[in-house]
Amino acid sequence: MKRVGIGIIGCGNISGAYLKAMRNLPIVEVRGLADMNPAAAEARAAEFGLSAVPVDTLLADPAVEILVNLTIPKAHVAVGLRALEAGKHVYTEKPLGIAFAEGERLMAAAAARGLRVGAAPDTFLGGAHQTARALIDEGAIGAPVGGTAFFMCPGHERWHPAPDFYYEVGGGPMLDMGPYYVTDLVNLLGPVARVTGIATTPRQTRTITSAPRSGQTIPVHVPTHVSGMLEFVSGAAVSITMSFDVAAHRHLPLEIYGTEGSLLVPDPNFFGGTVEHLPKGGQWAPVETRYPYADANWRSIGVAEMAQAIRDGRPHRASGALALHVLEVMEAIGVSSQTGRHVEIATRPDRPSPLAESLVDGHIV
Repeated sequence: MKRVGIGIIGCGNISGAYLKAMRNLPIVEVRGLADMNPAAAEARAAEFGLSAVPVDTLLADPAVEILVNLTIPKAHVAVGLRALEAGKHVYTEKPLGIAFAEGERLMAAAAARGLRVGAAPDTFLGGAHQTARALIDEGAIGAPVGGTAFFMCPGHERWHPAPDFYYEVGGGPMLDMGPYYVTDLVNLLGPVARVTGIATTPRQTRTITSAPRSGQTIPVHVPTHVSGMLEFVSGAAVSITMSFDVAAHRHLPLEIYGTEGSLLVPDPNFFGGTVEHLPKGGQWAPVETRYPYADANWRSIGVAEMAQAIRDGRPHRASGALALHVLEVMEAIGVSSQTGRHVEIATRPDRPSPLAESLVDGHIV
């Protein structure tokens, strides 16, 4: 089968993880790297034995079928629209955009041109999360009733060399980490019907404690402690909290409760981890991971699955429709906080089909 040509715009930290994983995903072939900072593209190209080219050159390359957009969140839609105008399918880092309306604009532009949009996170395709999905589908916990989803930390100024963007419009814990959690919840439970939320900003400034800017103060322009309740179309109700204001906590990342048991689901920022199951009246026990892509950082498996779907003429799983739904849910939590009411979710993406259905000898087909 002919490999799918990939171009990457944005050569920051996450690009290394994408490129490393792509070495082991033979359906894709990286044709070039580009960045607004040419030195960043050249350094990453040298590291992986690839070519660094100007953005316009990459967009004009007929061998590039999918443009992988690894720019900062504020640029996701603008860069995606340029790629669509150039006739490329687009796969973007999370979130799809920083506002639901601009995500809709990207999706409409793709539909008008008959092109595809894919989006991270693709961690829900990892073996641990596919194992949890299979257990739910098999009825191991009965009918899902509810759950919890927690990411809480003191803030990224502790470790990031330039944490400003986490506290600007387009940042904050919900847009930064929420996509991992909400996407996996949709994988496990299906789409969300409505939300309620509270978003607060306990501190108006942050003091950087990481090198090289330790001691500098930066302003905060977004809520940094966000809590919500997600009501799924299935009827399940899940509480979610994303925070940069918590010193420590003991909640597990994801817990799913059903009429006949419960599941502990590992961190959705990773592909692997241990799933634990407790049948009603029984004890917690680890579940053996049944599926591949749990043993490493497979970030870009969503790109490869999208590439294979293009060749096969079928829908891809880490889809723009899924990412748009997740963006709508995250934004609606803030809207609920501002208005003091439930917010109905308009989008209804298909629940992604299990990846296990497209695995043969550990390869996507």
